[in-house]
Amino acid sequence: MNFYAVIDTNVVVSAMLKRDSVPAKIIDLLLAGIITPVFNEEILSEYEEVLLRPEFGFASDDVKKFMDFMRKNGIFLEKILSDEKFNDPDDAVFYEIALSARKSREAYLVTGNIRHFPQKEFVVTPRDMLNIVLSYIDK
Repeated sequence: MNFYAVIDTNVVVSAMLKRDSVPAKIIDLLLAGIITPVFNEEILSEYEEVLLRPEFGFASDDVKKFMDFMRKNGIFLEKILSDEKFNDPDDAVFYEIALSARKSREAYLVTGNIRHFPQKEFVVTPRDMLNIVLSYIDK
């Protein structure tokens, strides 16, 4: 089974900072083709901008490889504007792309900051997403 997910930037950063973390397992599933990333250009731009911040110290080659992988293997969608209010307006695009993806497939928004988003069954933590995937693999 293939899973579709909008991956919040904090999950990507956490995965790159700590390779033995649950967020890293989510990125490993993405790299293995089990999770298909869903995004728009705004999300990709945020990934790149954040990952290239000097305080993280990620190698620019690693960031480029990740971005190339995302562009090649992900699904670009137009966002569906939402009436939901967000404390951080930059979070809205992740939710809106998840709404767009859910019009044609079961898709999730995976975030380490679940309280920043509306409480919906498709807004999940990395641990929740890992459990969802594993529940299908174990069948």
